[in-house]
Amino acid sequence: MHPLRGTSIEPRNVNRSWDARCHKARVLKITVHDGRRTCGSLLADLDVHPRVAMRIPAPRPSRRPMEIYTDICSEATRAGLKRLGESL
Repeated sequence: MHPLRGTSIEPRNVNRSWDARCHKARVLKITVHDGRRTCGSLLADLDVHPRVAMRIPAPRPSRRPMEIYTDICSEATRAGLKRLGESL
């Protein structure tokens, strides 16, 4: 789903955008899935709360109990992203 419009995103467009960002950053091209896993692993290594870490690489709704019964403010999400950025 498109985060701003609530409509579907064409997968090929996501891949083209991802590939362009990898090229611009001069990093090895990996799949979007691998990028999400890497992000999650880095957040875990930085001891970012698991609930915050779940929102950063995959902010889509899920049915996991932890997501249903807890909520993380956007300040905590920003703090987790800041820690990730500083580590890189």
